[in-house]
Amino acid sequence: MQADYAIIGGTGVYDPAMLENAERHEIDTPFGKAHVTIGTYAGRRVAFMPRHGYTHSVAPHKINYRANIRALKQIGVHTVLATAAVGSLKEEHRPGDLLLVDDFLDMTKSRPTTFYEGAPEGVVHIDLSDAYCGRTRNHLLETAQAQGIAISNGGVYVCTEGPRFETPAEIRLYSQWGGSVVGMTSVPEVVLAKESEMCYATVAMITNYCTGISKHPLTHAEVVETMRDNVQKIRELFFHAIERGFGERTCACPQALAELGSL
Repeated sequence: MQADYAIIGGTGVYDPAMLENAERHEIDTPFGKAHVTIGTYAGRRVAFMPRHGYTHSVAPHKINYRANIRALKQIGVHTVLATAAVGSLKEEHRPGDLLLVDDFLDMTKSRPTTFYEGAPEGVVHIDLSDAYCGRTRNHLLETAQAQGIAISNGGVYVCTEGPRFETPAEIRLYSQWGGSVVGMTSVPEVVLAKESEMCYATVAMITNYCTGISKHPLTHAEVVETMRDNVQKIRELFFHAIERGFGERTCACPQALAELGSL
């Protein structure tokens, strides 16, 4: 049971689709069990993990992020490509658009955000100056351009606790703080991936305008419908990027735990 690449599917992305000889596995970790589908694409071993479960049964604040990321680490994954359904804080980012996230604001309240909480594991103050691996993002951007897939390069993901949608006052605040999109799952996933010395990138699918910008009340059905109509674009982007290969890991991600030593 081994894979080099992983795709984490968010809302609306529950099917690995293009994987050959795909098999589901349950993986035991020190943080609980995780479920993953492992198969092959273009001769490369790829793991697919539905963040909310295969039937969207896990709310964003209840996801066992530590078990999920540790499970991917245990099977050898070094590069993670994540999807995210998000609301837009900016009128220029329209429903159906793709955006490569390059930074985040953490507004979560109750989630474990580290593998390192003291003895015996130790404490690490992880550097997040390049939270979403720039080398991996550049490869995704080049792949999108080669495939004729429109994508915005760069944006700040505001991660809220959920599962409720945000209030108009919150949306005004996040917009003033420089946020681009709002979602409920990127933190702590991106932080844990960095602590695991993985290269991690998120392609956000904009499914709606946020509360106060949208002219109608938001519903989960609207989010799922927009994702369903556009998910093939993300699949093609990720699998073509994996087929092209990401090259040598010249980024800082493989040495993110230099002060502690590798896992």
